Amino acid sequence: MAAVRDCDVLIVGAGPTGVTLGLMLARGGVRTIVIDKAAEIYPLPRAAHIDHEIVRIFQELGLADAIMSTCRPAGRYDFLTAKGEVLLRFDGMDRTGPGGWPASNMIHQPSLEAALGDAAMAQPDLTIRRGHAFVSCAVGDDGVLSELATPSGPVTIRSRYLVGADGARSAVRTAAGITLDDLNFDEPWLVVDALVHDASRLPAINLQICDPARPTTCVLMGSGRHRWEFMLRPGETPEQVVQDDFIAALMAPWQVEGAISIERKAVYRFNARVATTWRKGPVMLAGDAAHLMPPFAGQGLCSGLRDSVNLAWKIVATVRGADDGLLDSYQPEREPNVRAIIGMAMMMGRTVCITDPEMALQRDKQMIAARASGASPDGSVRYPPISHGCILYGTPGAGSYFPQSVSTYPFISRLDDALGPGAWLISRQSSPVAHDSALQSACLDDTRVAPFREHLDAWLCEHQCEAVLVRPDRYVFGAGGADSLRKAWAAAVG
Repeated sequence: MAAVRDCDVLIVGAGPTGVTLGLMLARGGVRTIVIDKAAEIYPLPRAAHIDHEIVRIFQELGLADAIMSTCRPAGRYDFLTAKGEVLLRFDGMDRTGPGGWPASNMIHQPSLEAALGDAAMAQPDLTIRRGHAFVSCAVGDDGVLSELATPSGPVTIRSRYLVGADGARSAVRTAAGITLDDLNFDEPWLVVDALVHDASRLPAINLQICDPARPTTCVLMGSGRHRWEFMLRPGETPEQVVQDDFIAALMAPWQVEGAISIERKAVYRFNARVATTWRKGPVMLAGDAAHLMPPFAGQGLCSGLRDSVNLAWKIVATVRGADDGLLDSYQPEREPNVRAIIGMAMMMGRTVCITDPEMALQRDKQMIAARASGASPDGSVRYPPISHGCILYGTPGAGSYFPQSVSTYPFISRLDDALGPGAWLISRQSSPVAHDSALQSACLDDTRVAPFREHLDAWLCEHQCEAVLVRPDRYVFGAGGADSLRKAWAAAVG
């Protein structure tokens, strides 16, 4: 007789990745415990940015408005020479993205985590235990037995699955014997976070100053904050650069004395690494435990939350009876996207981090010429769709991100709110689904989608199909005939 499990899923790490995954699992009826060794949410800023896809995830959790109220838009991201010449420009970042929200949003992470924590308290199938540290685990035929250290002594938790969302130094990754692929990017930077008292004296866009004398980042943050990052020079130590006089000298050229006050200062090493295995039996990794990237693309937190939404619907499906092999699609779907993002971040970082004056001069000449000829990688950033995994290969749009239509008349409404969570089958003609199916069915004549009919019809026309099946993570499973899509989906997820 199998031992009774304490929960279906134990998640180690109560940061945004872990709690978002926990919320989505609990909303799907999966009994989930999230633990974290820290007693409280870290009170100071860390991650700086979320994009439109991530706000869409928070929308499903009912948190988008609360989180967006603490965000600031960032309309442009410039890479400049020491003389102020433009090397790269990413413009229009404040326009609505395919996810139905502004493409680029600067955040205050403690506020974001507080909103997630409040939502977690309202979920009966989700428990968060702080002050609980993961120690070790043993995998058996009936799941995972995890040993924890708690304020009241050792505790054992038995779960079907264990997810390590416990950051760069993941104890779960170490316990599972999973190694990292080092992509050879390692640079020390000083991070200075500031409270803003006079925003009119600060840049209104995000900046990378590609000055070989001192590569520097200057970006907006959420909730009345701003951030500077300074690359350390050879011979400088973390202890030296966090001194007040040293920071004052670095900040002097920005002429912001009296306009800000320093909230946090810390030295970080910007790395690029990817776990060789993201799933080892019932043990899985997500977020920084699975991948680390330099911050230049603003996609570290975003990538962890995409892990969460990809993993969540698959775990829900397996707990409900789908074949456990569905989880094997997690890494093949997510890793190519993550590696492409890391590649972009490393390109940006290597552009910024040149400290040899002659090499910097050559970089400037080449990149300015590339912009003049139209060959520069300027513009909005796009990353590859899903090419391997749980998709219906060969059908139109399979693996692409399905856009969220937004209607502004007579009031703002969004497609996801109209159709709700879970998978969707959207077709031109009515195609009823069995009452007990987890598949939401809607045709273009459905009153729920009336405000979005034009956009949905345009998508179907563009892909020359009668219907599209959209997965719970809002990626396209496949397109074609409604009946064939329904059968293929049932076969894929049980």
